[in-house]
Amino acid sequence: MKYLQYALVTFVVGLILYFGFFGTRPGSTKNPGIELPADAVVAAWETKTDEQPPVNITVTPVQLGRDADVWKFDIAFDTHAGSLDHDPMNVVTLLDDKGGVYRPTAWEGPEPGGHHREGALRFNAIRPVPPYVELMVKNVGGIPERSFTWNMK
Repeated sequence: MKYLQYALVTFVVGLILYFGFFGTRPGSTKNPGIELPADAVVAAWETKTDEQPPVNITVTPVQLGRDADVWKFDIAFDTHAGSLDHDPMNVVTLLDDKGGVYRPTAWEGPEPGGHHREGALRFNAIRPVPPYVELMVKNVGGIPERSFTWNMK
C-alpha cells in the first residue's frame, strides 16, 4: 500500500513537471504548424443563419473586404420538406449602402435538388468598399426575403 502511494505521488509530480515545461500556456501564440507572412491580415467573418422553415440558410464570408479582388461566401441550404430546386445565381444578390445591387459571378456547388446543398458564391469586389454589405436571398422555401448583413469597417 505504501508503494502505491509513492507511485501515485511520483506520477502526479511527473505530470505537473511535464505540463509545466512542455504544455501550452494560456495566451501563448506559439504554434509551429502555422506560419503566416508578416504582412498577412486574417479576418474571421461571422457566420449568420436564418432558420425560417422549411429551409435553413447559413452564410459565411470567406473572402471579403478591401484586400480581396473577389468576394466569396460559403452558403448552405438545408431542408427536410421538399427539394432544393432553386439556383443560387438567381436568388442571391449582394447590396451596398447606396442601394447598389450586385449579382453573383459564379456558383461553386452542386446542381439543384436534394435536401442539403452547400457551396460558394463569388461576387466581384465592390469598390470603394462600403460601410456594410447585405446578402439577400429571395423566394427560397416560400420566404420572400432573407437578409444577412456584415459591417465592413
